[in-house]
Amino acid sequence: MKIDLRDTTFIIPVRVDTVVRLENLIMNIEYLLQYFDAHIVVLEAASYNNGLIEMALGDRIVYRFIEDQDPVYYKTKYLNIMAREVHTDIVGIWDVDVIVDYSQIIDAIQQLRQDQCDVAYPYDGDFLDTSDILRRHYMIHRDLDYLRKNRSKMMSLYTVEGVIGAVGGGLFVKTAKYLESGMDNEAFYGWGLEDGERHYRWLCLDYRIYRTPGCMYHLTHPRDINGMFRSKVQQNKAIHDMNEVVNFTKEELFQNNPY
Repeated sequence: MKIDLRDTTFIIPVRVDTVVRLENLIMNIEYLLQYFDAHIVVLEAASYNNGLIEMALGDRIVYRFIEDQDPVYYKTKYLNIMAREVHTDIVGIWDVDVIVDYSQIIDAIQQLRQDQCDVAYPYDGDFLDTSDILRRHYMIHRDLDYLRKNRSKMMSLYTVEGVIGAVGGGLFVKTAKYLESGMDNEAFYGWGLEDGERHYRWLCLDYRIYRTPGCMYHLTHPRDINGMFRSKVQQNKAIHDMNEVVNFTKEELFQNNPY
């Protein structure tokens, strides 16, 4: 019997740039569907609809397509489009390429249901990249125990030593709180640091943040301009925009709210 998460909507924006990305999406959603009765919405933004996601996942999810000829994938914009249409108490902001132990998801959701927090990360900040070899094995066998046993062979991603660890990949937040905070910051156009800015903005707003013990796995994939900084100029702008929020007081955040 599946676990009741009907008060939760997973929103998953995607651009299928490689077969690996499509495989990761399928593995991710099949894992969620194996354990949970939840709302899952996938928004694909691409130059044309090739029908592959609908063919692979069918009516098990809500699928939406937006034509987008821009080579830069505007993830923050698409997350906000999806968030405005969420009607459940909890929203899961979920990446295509992540897998986390289902018990960690349950713990995070329970903390939100019991009003112990406003934001719940279903992992402790340890975000581990599987590598091609480990990912391939997981794709064939769907064996999370295998990933657990090989954690020492994985590289940590997006970790700031001694600070907070990773804050992207997947998280849950009270939908009302997400909307009140301005959702995702659309000043972040393309890849990079939008997750950190959002986290620091929530800290500035005194949101109660909870972390579930345990790691999150990142199913590795090739990276193009939408998996790295496109230029030094874009990198410097992203750093500036994040640091601005880090240094804002709550009053300044509201006065300078660009969302």
